[in-house]
Amino acid sequence: MAPIVYVRMKKNAELRYLQEVKLQDIAYVSADAQLKNELEKTPLFKISKSDRNVVVVDSFLVVDHLNSQYSGFEFQIIGPAQTIIRVLEYKKSANPLLVSAVWLLLFIGTAMTIMNFHYDVSMQEVQQKLHYLLTGEENDYPLWIQIPYSLGLGVGMLLFFNHWFTKRFNEEPSPLEVEIFNYQQDLDNYLSHHENKLSEREHLD
Repeated sequence: MAPIVYVRMKKNAELRYLQEVKLQDIAYVSADAQLKNELEKTPLFKISKSDRNVVVVDSFLVVDHLNSQYSGFEFQIIGPAQTIIRVLEYKKSANPLLVSAVWLLLFIGTAMTIMNFHYDVSMQEVQQKLHYLLTGEENDYPLWIQIPYSLGLGVGMLLFFNHWFTKRFNEEPSPLEVEIFNYQQDLDNYLSHHENKLSEREHLD
């Protein structure tokens, strides 16, 4: 009976342009120490210019390549069916001017959204009536209500997004982080089906 070697594909990997991809770069191997070290060093293919910024490696092709290199072993894949490799050289560094422009645009857009919301619900009138109910006096600008409300709005947003610059208040992910994670999952699923499949390019010769 042939010894069984378990291979678990990594979901994502980040490698350099023109780097030779080895099995350890895209998968975990379970075998005895000597065989594991040999398998992990097995070259699979080399990232080329035609790969652009994303390469999707299918586990079936990895097993096919390993079977051609190592006879007498049974390779079994567990975990993800593909590994998505992102080529680091194609990641552009952030432009400070562009980041500032986007930040300013988001700040103005958020401020206008909050102001329009308060206008739609007549927040100023509500605060004026609340002031009248509590004090019996009319006041067009009840600052003792408006100032704490404004501060509370900002604190509430900080707690909602669970961040103060790089500091986190607790270990729970913020709603924004969850949405980004879901978007990344959808993007990975799309790439697995439509982008740069090795089965179409015969990388593992």
